[in-house]
Amino acid sequence: MVCGMSSSNAFKPPVKNGVGSSTVSVPANTTLSPIDFLTAKFSAISREEWQHRFEVGEILNAAGRVMGPQDSLRNESHLHYYRSILNEPELPFKAAVIFQDDCLVVADKPHFMPVTPGGRYVQQSLLVQLKQQLNLPELSPVHRIDRETAGLVVLSVRAQDRNAYQELFRLRQVEKTYEAIAGAPETSPRHPKFPLVHRSMMVEDSQFFRMREISSDLHHDSLGYNSETWMDCVERLHSHLIESTHDNSCIKPLASYLLKPVTGQRHQLRVHMNALGLPLMNDQFYPQVLRDTNEHDDFNAPLQLLAKTISFKDPVTGISKSFQSSRQLVALR
Repeated sequence: MVCGMSSSNAFKPPVKNGVGSSTVSVPANTTLSPIDFLTAKFSAISREEWQHRFEVGEILNAAGRVMGPQDSLRNESHLHYYRSILNEPELPFKAAVIFQDDCLVVADKPHFMPVTPGGRYVQQSLLVQLKQQLNLPELSPVHRIDRETAGLVVLSVRAQDRNAYQELFRLRQVEKTYEAIAGAPETSPRHPKFPLVHRSMMVEDSQFFRMREISSDLHHDSLGYNSETWMDCVERLHSHLIESTHDNSCIKPLASYLLKPVTGQRHQLRVHMNALGLPLMNDQFYPQVLRDTNEHDDFNAPLQLLAKTISFKDPVTGISKSFQSSRQLVALR
């Protein structure tokens, strides 16, 4: 089955080693050289790294011409460049492809693997690995899932189908279930009664990598919330030894939870569980930051959150599809 043809004649940089190009606009009448402009624009990347990218031909202009570090930018509208990381750490696990057809790929992602290049991972990201493994240069995820979360990720094979699949998520026509492990309900000072529906207004925290809830009297949204999750406590588990920062520890009873997000805010499930006084087991960001985003991960303590199932009617083929992750959370093994 052919899922469509691209109509754009604009230059599209090729995918290199599974990595698509990024694009940056060039200010009009700039007097900076390409390397000075990129070094100033992206201060987190060293001049030496940019020099290396120029040397291997990874900086292109809008027409696809390979740029030199001292070329003129006066007549350039934008530059294409490729992300790379020197000495990128290797993740000790791989994702599994559980479904593939002409239009869709569904992957079962391990904890700690980012879906798209970001931070200290490019080649180790799910998207880059799948582009190389499956030889699908236009592959693109159609929804979000945290790097720390394991489970199902749906990706569009061809660019022209991407919006149709993303529209399913925007219109809330996808049913998703997550499994999670946190303290048993009685460990929360809020004493939540399950099942329940949690709604709140979520905004970006002052720490850019976190989200937070705000009180309804601090915003003017007519609905009063932008995030909603159905939640249930489904099983009592064994107790778990909790390490304390004050050189003492305690035994905490755990429980398994089933979570069904109605909306798709970033970190929604983690924030909602934390708001109930039941932060997810091994959550490094909620209720407080335990590990900086640049610190190495503890692969022995993954976040206990799993995107377990996903179901929808395929907008391209019209076929109803349902998928389930084969992964299990630590306490459920």
